[in-house]
Amino acid sequence: MSRLLLAILALVLVSAGSATLQARVLTPVDYARLPGWTADAHGEAFATFRRSCTEIVAAGRGFRSSSHLSGDRGHWLPICQQALAQPERIPDGAARSFFERHFSPYQVIAPKGGEGLFTGYFEPEFEGSLQPGGPYAVPLYARPADLVDFDAATAKRLGVPSGRVVAGKPQPYWTRREIEQGALRGRGLELVWLKHWEDAFFLQIQGSGRIRLPDGRTIRVGYAAKTGRPYTPIGRILVERGELARDQVSMQTIRAWLARHPEQARSLMWENESFVFFRRVDAGRPDLGPVGAQDVQLTPGRSLAVDRSLYAYGTPVWLDTAVPSLRSGGLEPMRRLLIAQDTGTAIKGHVRGDVFWGAGEQAAHIAGLMQSPGRMFILLPRTMAASLKR
Repeated sequence: MSRLLLAILALVLVSAGSATLQARVLTPVDYARLPGWTADAHGEAFATFRRSCTEIVAAGRGFRSSSHLSGDRGHWLPICQQALAQPERIPDGAARSFFERHFSPYQVIAPKGGEGLFTGYFEPEFEGSLQPGGPYAVPLYARPADLVDFDAATAKRLGVPSGRVVAGKPQPYWTRREIEQGALRGRGLELVWLKHWEDAFFLQIQGSGRIRLPDGRTIRVGYAAKTGRPYTPIGRILVERGELARDQVSMQTIRAWLARHPEQARSLMWENESFVFFRRVDAGRPDLGPVGAQDVQLTPGRSLAVDRSLYAYGTPVWLDTAVPSLRSGGLEPMRRLLIAQDTGTAIKGHVRGDVFWGAGEQAAHIAGLMQSPGRMFILLPRTMAASLKR
């Protein structure tokens, strides 16, 4: 069989597999079935979607490996071109009409059923210095040159997607403990120094943050790479050890436990072997967050981290869930349109999302406590409707 025929067959099989997956997990619904749809501030969602469109039109990198449910980039380009032809800010009514005109809503049903899980993240801010000394002794590292991505066969054999090559032999990268005990010392990779190991640990979990320097300036750091070592939630370990109840796990309770047990804190954090490297990033617009995985600045309350193997960046997502209330201390409904613009190590699954809440104490409070069940709907181009009919 010729290479051309093989290529065509492979394309047909991939397309058929994608269509089967879509039919299995996507249920078409009407906009009237989206709880709270007409009450949302759609203008905010449109501005966020429009920023995604700048990347989709320019490159559309998310569609190269994440189009299983979101379809082909070709379906999105005409919509994005129309969005970019409009101002960033348009009235809520016009924005709602835009989404309704160009997209059809589908409820995502997880293969195993049940409600999904929605959490939150934020842009933390810590004290730091560009030079070590005094209280500033905890380094954030830039990506090392010897960190390489493995090919599929090597990754499967070693059980990690990346690592290093020593004497011609691929092997996993250093663990968190090995790095913190000096495996990268002396290589000039330090970007900035923080005061506490816990600060560096939670900054790595968030993936980006702001650093307040002693002279009053603020710099931003963003995700550059990770070692490929397995990610282990230390909150789960505390639950397994009986230190925290499952329904008590949050960033706040974990940090409180670490503060109460300083002699055990480092060893607990070392249980999570995954380690994240950073890069200095331009400050960008102050009203927006850091640059996410789509390479656009995140929008507080409107950007969503998703499983990138299932969704392309730029996909509008309607959430029906709940968030911690700043007023009552309980939960209040959250029904709004967000845009998939980021991803994360722990964000896996069809009905799974991580809401970006911005920076500051309120954002930290909501993000740290959010562990909410809920439903998820995605908006797909109407031009895809024929291929999604069952």
